[in-house]
Amino acid sequence: MSTIDNLKATIGKKGGLATPNRFNVIFSPPTQSLLNINPQALIGSLVSGNKIKPANFISDPRDISLLCETVSIPSRNISTFDYQADKQQNKFPYTFIDDDVTMSFLLTNDYYMRNMIESWMSAIFDVNTYQVGYKKDYSTDIVIQQLNSKNVPVYGVKLEKAFPINISAVELSQGALGFVRTNVTFAFDRYVPEGPVSSTLSAFQAAF
Repeated sequence: MSTIDNLKATIGKKGGLATPNRFNVIFSPPTQSLLNINPQALIGSLVSGNKIKPANFISDPRDISLLCETVSIPSRNISTFDYQADKQQNKFPYTFIDDDVTMSFLLTNDYYMRNMIESWMSAIFDVNTYQVGYKKDYSTDIVIQQLNSKNVPVYGVKLEKAFPINISAVELSQGALGFVRTNVTFAFDRYVPEGPVSSTLSAFQAAF
């Protein structure tokens, strides 16, 4: 029979319990370069009362991680079909399905994240010409990491060839308090579970 001491010993042996508020999201949209030459974003910073600094001209992937408020490590389902060879009916697997991932981002006064995602989605499908881009040009890898109490990755997943398929409406109200957020749903080919070392390497590659 298990006891509270046994539970404590197991948790301590495994490095403690994982907490949902320690995570990292790393990616760089293929439409965004390291040099920020988006005049709309720079004008937005001026309008919101910010001074233009050298940092404004650099697209820092860490900004995305800091503004990401919620994210889910994706689920995976094994699809099966029923087959009855004798009296008993059994299930047999034939493929797998990875669910889409939705992230919630805080919006700053220059609408940094929404402008970025809208620019990215325009590269996927041009709403003016109705032309679809090439997947190799509009997809990128996204890395989601679970961090420990020292902010060191302990587990991660890499979403291969990910791209946004939905950006939510932004709800505004005169009676609302708090901050403005937007949700973005990403599709991807598949996710790859990673350990601390491989996830750190993937994060470095996804940032640039």
